[in-house]
Amino acid sequence: MTRRVTIADIAAAAGVSKGAVSYALNGRPGVSEATRAKILAIAAEMGFVPNRAARSLSVSSAQAVGLALRRSARTLGIEPYFMELISGIEATLSAGSYGLTLQIVDTVEEEMEVYRRWWAERRVDGVLLCDVGVEDRRLDYVADLGLPAVAVGGPLDGARIPAVWHDDADPCREILEYLHALGHRRIARVAGFAHLLHTSTRDRAYAETAAELGLDAMTTVHSDYTGEQGARITRRLLTSAKRPTAIVYDNDVTAVAGLGVAHELGIGVPERLSIVAWDDSPLCRLTHPALTSLTRDITAYGAQCAEALLAHIGPVPPSGEAPAFSVQFQPAQLSPRGSTGPARD
Repeated sequence: MTRRVTIADIAAAAGVSKGAVSYALNGRPGVSEATRAKILAIAAEMGFVPNRAARSLSVSSAQAVGLALRRSARTLGIEPYFMELISGIEATLSAGSYGLTLQIVDTVEEEMEVYRRWWAERRVDGVLLCDVGVEDRRLDYVADLGLPAVAVGGPLDGARIPAVWHDDADPCREILEYLHALGHRRIARVAGFAHLLHTSTRDRAYAETAAELGLDAMTTVHSDYTGEQGARITRRLLTSAKRPTAIVYDNDVTAVAGLGVAHELGIGVPERLSIVAWDDSPLCRLTHPALTSLTRDITAYGAQCAEALLAHIGPVPPSGEAPAFSVQFQPAQLSPRGSTGPARD
């Protein structure tokens, strides 16, 4: 079934009254053991989770929002982006007396099962979908479930759920034009996961801008956003025959790791290598030199995402106007710091 299973559905399938189903699900007397077994078997087949669902039948709202992340707990703990995003989400939810249910998952299948279970158990009133992919099965899945959801990323052409998103294309052009003006012609990029929508958008924007500026030698290498992989890729780039004079990193963690490799190899920053990072964070400002970064208010972004979800969960306002289906958040701003300078090689 593509909607939430109700006690009436189970009663109809079992050929019994709703009261009998309630007795069976709650383990109360009033039905025979054979009838109880039959009802529980049918409930399981229909995807109904007895204990929590039975306790929640009279509750109109779970007063909670779900967030399932396909990231390891270790990675999540050191990635400033998600910590800032979650802090913004939590601040908005708390103000509305909502809680945040967070779960770490390993696969997209596991993530979708979490959504099905949360919705069947009435543990959440809606979910936020992070790490939106180019071809993302989760979008139709939650729509088919009838589970209120907002995608943290976009834009999503033809999607059935709303989205709150940043423009990832214009900042790419701004970065390359800035480095080009500094005289850099050999530019490399340490990107994120290739399957993510924002990575694909950046890939395309960098390629188009590089062609316009005549940067035919621009190299892009995809990574998993970890410092370990960022360091390995940087070491390979900086020891190649045509070493880049500038490297752009798709997040702050890989950029800090890349700066460490440059120091390790005795390559001065910014004298012989310029570094630019996305997702400006305290990490970028505490390094030496401080990293030139794309500054976005991630905490405010998280708050906007939570507000959008609460608007879609809540009743239609008195005006009768539905909440905005797609919201573009404020653009990122390039913040030049000590890690970038004129090309000298």
